[in-house]
Amino acid sequence: MNKEKFNHLQLFFTQDIWRISEEEITPLRRKFYSCIKVAILSFQQFFNDRISVRASALTYSTLLSIIPILAILFAIARGFGFDSIIETQIHSNLNAQQAELFITWINSYLQHTKSGVFIGIGFLMLLWSIYILTDDIERSFNAIWQVKRPRTVFRKFTDYFSIILLLPILIVFSSGLSIFMSTYVKQMETFEVLTPILQFLLQLIPYVLTWGMFTSLFIFIPNTKVSFKHSIIPGILTGSAFQAFQYIYINSQIWVSNYNAIYGSFAAIPMFLLWTQISWTICLIGAEISYVSQNLDAFYYNKETANISRRYHDFFCTLILSGICKRFDRGETPYSAEEISKTYKIPIRLTRKILYELQDVHLLYEATDDRHHAETVCYLPGIDTNNLTLGMLLDRLDSLGAESFKIDKNLYASSWQSIMTARKEYLSRDEKILLKDL
Repeated sequence: MNKEKFNHLQLFFTQDIWRISEEEITPLRRKFYSCIKVAILSFQQFFNDRISVRASALTYSTLLSIIPILAILFAIARGFGFDSIIETQIHSNLNAQQAELFITWINSYLQHTKSGVFIGIGFLMLLWSIYILTDDIERSFNAIWQVKRPRTVFRKFTDYFSIILLLPILIVFSSGLSIFMSTYVKQMETFEVLTPILQFLLQLIPYVLTWGMFTSLFIFIPNTKVSFKHSIIPGILTGSAFQAFQYIYINSQIWVSNYNAIYGSFAAIPMFLLWTQISWTICLIGAEISYVSQNLDAFYYNKETANISRRYHDFFCTLILSGICKRFDRGETPYSAEEISKTYKIPIRLTRKILYELQDVHLLYEATDDRHHAETVCYLPGIDTNNLTLGMLLDRLDSLGAESFKIDKNLYASSWQSIMTARKEYLSRDEKILLKDL
């Protein structure tokens, strides 16, 4: 009986749950099943996107860039007289040995900077190390979100260095809020009912700030539009997991003592690498949950998308490019990838894949639409719509890809000529069909 139940559950999670339509179940059960699907797909995507490998790469970049970033934060904070608050935050997030080591490195870094060692090339290396970290973070998030084109170099510098400059202010704000709440709780100790509630809210502040931090990362880091409702729950789950890991890590002093016995004064380095690796893994898992949640419908045709037939691929290319040409010809707002996916019922992952292919053959190009006070990537025809025909589309799709092989076409001239003649005959009929007229 137990084996039968297990087989029944396995069949339900692998097949039945994906075939249930929305009309067959209640809204509450639909949400419950959606949560199960998100959990299953996030687990699968964890391995498909090699999250552990990406976390290792980000750990290396973090080790390279952490001291320059903290040095800049300290320099900004000292300018406003808030450096002690930054030190307190470092001590609260790392164990005592690691915190002291980091503060020593940061002070040494700043002292050398003041003495003029970092001039010209040194300053450029500082900026480059920070740029490498931010670029690796964005590329990891873009890979999860199936985005092939990252931000421009100019946007990376303006966006990410603005965040770095704002970090000290946010840290000071969070510390000031905690101090204010602590003082207010002490003043309200005579109120037996309110005091426990205020103490609970005080303990909740670090969690709320962490939830907000991860939610903001999931929304702003990928170079695509991420909705808030699909980021808030992953942000809360990721922030809670991160805080739980922090608590275990900081309070597990037996780990530190064991590493001290093995590594001596270098124990802080492997412990920091362990902390960074697990932290980035938690963060990237949260990004996977956010991606799967927003694109859950796209996974219903995951196998079909991976094994799409050639004629259906060409059909979708024609459908998408024709719709873009029609909108352009009517002077309407250009399509975004999400709008194309919803309008033509094409899975978003397949939609993006086709849009990238059409850009590679120079029939489309990306543009940004900021009329709604938010940059949205949209798509416009790459050439005049009066010259863009179905035959041109199929011809360029045929020639997409590499053809530099060591095969002598003269030895197989009849085969090659037969193929070229057949293609020319069926394409000649399509040369007069404009895509905007379909």
